[in-house]
Amino acid sequence: MPDCDNNCSSCGVENCPSRNGESLRVEANELSNVKKVFAVVSGKGGVGKSLTTSLLAVNARRAGKNVAIIDADLTGPSIPKAFGLTEMATANETTMFPVRSKTGIEAISLNLLLDDPASPVIWRGPILAGLIKQFWTDVAYGDIDELYIDMPPGTGDVPLTVFQSLPVDGIIVVTSPQELVSLIVEKAVRMADMMNIPVLAMVENMAYLDCPHCGERIYPYGHGNEEEAKRLGIPYYAAMPIDPKLAKLVDEGRIEDFEGDYLKDLNEYLSKI
Repeated sequence: MPDCDNNCSSCGVENCPSRNGESLRVEANELSNVKKVFAVVSGKGGVGKSLTTSLLAVNARRAGKNVAIIDADLTGPSIPKAFGLTEMATANETTMFPVRSKTGIEAISLNLLLDDPASPVIWRGPILAGLIKQFWTDVAYGDIDELYIDMPPGTGDVPLTVFQSLPVDGIIVVTSPQELVSLIVEKAVRMADMMNIPVLAMVENMAYLDCPHCGERIYPYGHGNEEEAKRLGIPYYAAMPIDPKLAKLVDEGRIEDFEGDYLKDLNEYLSKI
């Protein structure tokens, strides 16, 4: 509907399809059986959303779960790079098939459909939203315990499409310690609340740095947003450090080789949802 703010409680349009929370949902591919769907969001870019998505997927796979990733950041896809995926996704007349990482994580991304991954995606919102739906309806993921969606920053067409069309069980908000970020985080939290999707956790990336020489813990951007998570009613908070070794592995497409246990406790929390 025109001028819709997605707040159905204050809407007087009785026949609006958005008033029924299920009415805009699309069916998964008949070859997919996905048990849980988690969206990883941020109000702005550059805070570590793709890193968080990748680590959660890696941890879940190490725990013996069948895992998939939808790279919904269509104009800035990062998942193929983090996992070193270079082959293209395949398809037949009716179905697309994701690319499998070396440890068995199923992934789909626009960069896995392009002949040249460096080609810019200059598409309008409705086309981007349509492709996101296709990543759910046309891709055969098989039996999946946890599917993670790496979302684009902000509250635009693609996040709205994901929240309305896919059965998202909850979101994980990624932030950084700067004070400016707190307002942007609140926008993302409020959008999730308007769409009736629970905010499960906040991950604060670049929260601290352990000195490689003396071991002292340094907070280069000030202390974190744990209190902000409490204020917003977010039930789980996790902090991630600045880790040059992890950054190097991501740049080399070898995130699955990372030996740390960052976010492992968050994975355990999500498995109980």
